[in-house]
Amino acid sequence: MRAAGGLTAYRELLDRLVPARRFGVVLGLERMRALLDRLGAPDRRMGTIVHVGGTNGKGSTVAMIAALVGASVRVATYTSPHLSSLRERIGIAGAPISEQAIVAAADEVRAAGGDELTFFEQVTAIACVAIAAAGVAVTVLEVGLGGRLDATTAIAAPIAVVTGVALDHEAILGSTLAAIAAEKAGIFKAGQHIVVGASGEPAAVAQLVTAAEGCGAASVTVIDAAAIARVPPVGLAGAHQRANAAAALAAVAHLDALGALGPPGTPGTDADARARALAAVTHPGRFEMFALPASGEPGGHVDAERPPPAPGPLVILDGAHNPHGAAALAAALHARGLQPTCILAVSADKDAGAMVRALASVASSFIATRYQQDRALPPEALAAVITAVIAGPGSGPGTGAVEIAATLADAIATARTRSQPILIAGSLFLVGEARTLLLGAPTDPILVTDPPARAP
Repeated sequence: MRAAGGLTAYRELLDRLVPARRFGVVLGLERMRALLDRLGAPDRRMGTIVHVGGTNGKGSTVAMIAALVGASVRVATYTSPHLSSLRERIGIAGAPISEQAIVAAADEVRAAGGDELTFFEQVTAIACVAIAAAGVAVTVLEVGLGGRLDATTAIAAPIAVVTGVALDHEAILGSTLAAIAAEKAGIFKAGQHIVVGASGEPAAVAQLVTAAEGCGAASVTVIDAAAIARVPPVGLAGAHQRANAAAALAAVAHLDALGALGPPGTPGTDADARARALAAVTHPGRFEMFALPASGEPGGHVDAERPPPAPGPLVILDGAHNPHGAAALAAALHARGLQPTCILAVSADKDAGAMVRALASVASSFIATRYQQDRALPPEALAAVITAVIAGPGSGPGTGAVEIAATLADAIATARTRSQPILIAGSLFLVGEARTLLLGAPTDPILVTDPPARAP
C-alpha cells in the first residue's frame, strides 16, 4: 500500500524517475517552459530569483548566497547533482526538502505531463512547484549543464551570476574556452543585474563581460582582485572560495538593492552578520575534512584550517571533477602541506590525464577506483592514465605504483594502512558514496542520478 508522503511514496517517486534517464540530456527551453506554463507558472511564485552558472564554484556560490540571505528571509535553493539523496537538490530554509513535499510536487508535475520530459527537466519542474509552495522570498537556482539551453534558463531571474569558465563537457559545450563561455553566458538576459566571477580562466572574463553588456543588462559587476581582497574569512577551505564568496556578496548586494531582503536595517543584512554567515558556511563534498577513528566507525568533522590530531586518518572529500577543479584542490592541499593518498575515480567523459597531472603535484600515491554507476571510467583504464602521468617529468611525490580497487570500500581499506591523510576526489558521485560509507549520510533507497551527457 502506498503511504501518503511516506517512505513508500518517496520510493515510488524514485522508481518513477529512473526510466526518465532513457531520454538522456536534451538541451532546450521550449519543453520546459511549456510544462511550467501547464503547471500555472510556479516559477513566478518563487520570490526573487538568482541564477548561478559557471564551470566551477556554482554549488559553493549558491551555498554562500543562501547562507548570506538566510538570516534575513526565507530562502530556497536548487542544485545538482546530489550526493546521496535526491532531496538534497531542493533546499528549503537550509534543509533538504521533506519526502512528503517532494512527492506532492512530483505528483503535480506528472499530472501535467512531466513524465514525457528528461530526468533533469522533471526534477527542475518538481523544484519549481515545491519552492513555490514553500513561500520563500529568495530562490537561488544552479545551472545544470552549460547555460544557454539548460532547463533552468527557462525561468526568469533578475540576477545572474557566472562564476567563471574553464574547459569541461567539451563534447557538449565546445572544445574551446570561447565556445564554452558563449554557452555559459547564455543565461544572461536583458534587464538583469549580472555578476561575472573570477573562479575560472581569466581569458574568458572579457568575453563574459561583452556578452553581459551586449544583452542589455541593467548592470554588470566584475569580480576582481580588489573585490576578493574585501571578502572576510570564509568557512569553505581553499583560496578559490574567496572568489566564489566575492561573487556571492555581489549577488546579495543586488538582492538588497531590489528590496528582496526587507527594508533597511532588517536583521542579518549588516556587514557583521554577513561576515558571520560566510565564516560559518558549509558545503558537503567540497574540501570537506573529517577524522576517521581507528576502529573505522563514521568519523567526525574537524576544523578545515587546523585539524586536530586523530586516532585514525584525516579524510578529505572534494568533487574536483575537471582539470580546473583539480588544480584548485591541489593548491588547497599544498597550502596546508598535505600529501595524501589519493583515491581517485572519474567519469569516462572527463580529461582524466589533466586531472591527474594537477593532483600528482601533491599526492603521495594513487588508488584508482570507480563509483558505482555506468558513467565511471573503469579503474584499470584510470590506472593506466595515472601511471603514464606519474612516470613523466615533474610529477611530484606520487611516484609509487598505482593500485587498483574495484570499489571505494576496497580503496579506503587499502588507504587506511598508510600513514598519509586520505583524499577522495574526482567525482561528486564518488564523494556521495564516501559520505554514505564514512559519515553515515542519509541515502536514498534507490540510486537515481542524471544520465551521462552526450554530444548531440
